[in-house]
Order: sequence, then C-alpha cells, then structure tokens
Amino acid sequence: MTEQSVAEYRIEDLAHHSGATVRTIRAYQDRGLLPRPERRGRSNVYTHAHLSRLRQIADLLDRGYTLASIKELLEAWDAGRGLGGVLGLVAEVDKPWTDERAGRITRAELDARFGGDPDEAAVQDAIALGVLERVPGRDDEFLVPSPQELAVAVELYAAGVPLSAISGHLRELRGQIEHIAARFLEFTTEHVFARYLGPLPPTDAEAAEAASLVRRLRPLAQQSVDAELARAMRLFATQHLNRHLAAGPVTTLPDEPQAITMPAGTMRAVRTLVGPEHVSAFIAAAAEREVQARTLDSLAANHNKES
Repeated sequence: MTEQSVAEYRIEDLAHHSGATVRTIRAYQDRGLLPRPERRGRSNVYTHAHLSRLRQIADLLDRGYTLASIKELLEAWDAGRGLGGVLGLVAEVDKPWTDERAGRITRAELDARFGGDPDEAAVQDAIALGVLERVPGRDDEFLVPSPQELAVAVELYAAGVPLSAISGHLRELRGQIEHIAARFLEFTTEHVFARYLGPLPPTDAEAAEAASLVRRLRPLAQQSVDAELARAMRLFATQHLNRHLAAGPVTTLPDEPQAITMPAGTMRAVRTLVGPEHVSAFIAAAAEREVQARTLDSLAANHNKES
C-alpha cells in the first residue's frame, strides 16, 4: 500500500510521516497554515492533503521564507494563483552561482598542503569561515565548498603568508564582496525585478519570466567584478612597483654616533638653554621627539583616510 493511498492519519501518524512534531502541527493550525482536521467522534482525522501541505511548509522554511510569507504564498495558491512558478523562481535563485564543484579533503592531506605541521587553531578558523565543513561521522575528512578558495590559501601560505593573515584577509575581502553583491541586487531589483515583487505573489507566467531573467543575469555580477578587479590590479600593481623602484636602494646607516653640522646660532641657543654639558643629549632628545610626533601624525592621517 502506498503512502498516498493511506487516506487518513492520526496526528501522531501525520507527525511521523511529515517529520514535524505534534506541537508544530497544532501551531500551524492555529496560525492558519494548515487546514483543520475532520472531527470524528473524539478523534481528529488528517488526510494526505495535510501531509502535502506540511511538506510544502518545510520546503519553504528551508528556502528561508518566514511563516508569515509562507502563509501569504499558500493563501495565493489556494486562491488559484499557483505556487509552482514561485517555487521554481525560488529554486532558480537558490542554485549555486558558480560552476565550481565542492570537493573533499582528509586531515592528512590538509596538513600536508600547509607544510605538514598540524594546526588545530587554523583548522577551526577555516571551519568558522566556511572554507572547510565537517563531514558527519568523519573526524578525519572535510567538505571543501570552494576548492579554488582553498587552493588560493595554499599558494599564499607557500609564498610565506601566515595562516592568521590569510584568515584575516579573507574576512576583510568577504565583507567587501558582500557589499558589492548587495549593491548589485539592489541595482537589478530596482531596474529589473521590481515589477515581479508586488504585494501579491507573481503568477506562474510572471515567476517563469523572472526565473529566466535570473538565469541570464546570474553570470553578470561575477563578470563585472572580474573585469574591474583585473583593471584595478593592473593599475595599482604598476603604481606600487614603480613607487618602490623609484625609491632606489635603501642605505643602512651604521649604528655608531654620527657627526652632523648645526648652525652656529642654533648651537649657541642650545648651550644657553641647557648648558654646554647637555647639548648632545638635548639635540638627540629633540630629534627623537620630532620623529615620534611625525609617526603619530602619519598614523592619525592614515586612520582618517580609512574612516
């Protein structure tokens, strides 16, 4: 006997087949997400329609919808507007936005790629960043959502960049990239998708049209970022190299005391101020104070620019 041919369920059976708890089922009924069961004597009787509705709710929750928005979608579906197109649009947006495939790596392979010395703190940091994900039941194996991202970290480490610096750079880069992604979505929503986001869910035809646009626009964000990053890297790398080449070799001064020429008037003023025996100490202290003042000014200026 198939599940669908079993026409009636008690609430405990419905909970078992749907994966929801009895308490959750009753809460959905109270919120109007789930139709009331048929009352037969002292028993409540649920049907396969209730089971299907519970599975729809679970699917929408997994996709990030709130219970309030799920209620609106289900009411629109019950009114005949259709839910298939909306779910198709949601599925299109939920698809990976890259052709890269996730991989796996053992702990031994991971340690070998980063110099051979186990670094548990670095592994935990990578898990927190999502660069690695634990495989349930396998303590010695990790899922790698982006093998390219891990490969970049391996190359930077081989070039001499500490793991802590790589993690810090990734956090900073991720924040900037998320800002770019948010701006791209705001831009496309304003000029392309606003007409599909009215107070009512889109019809099946509108949702299908929006899904088609998502497929067409999906690669544009990465293409535009790639092009602009290439332009900026060429510009700044060239400027950076030219600046260092123009500076020439750095001359290292010896550690021994050096004789310097001071104006006679300045020397007389210093001798009058501190006495002949303290002239050298005074000039050294004054020079050191000037160096520290300029360092503080530079730090403050750089902070203001970053702000």
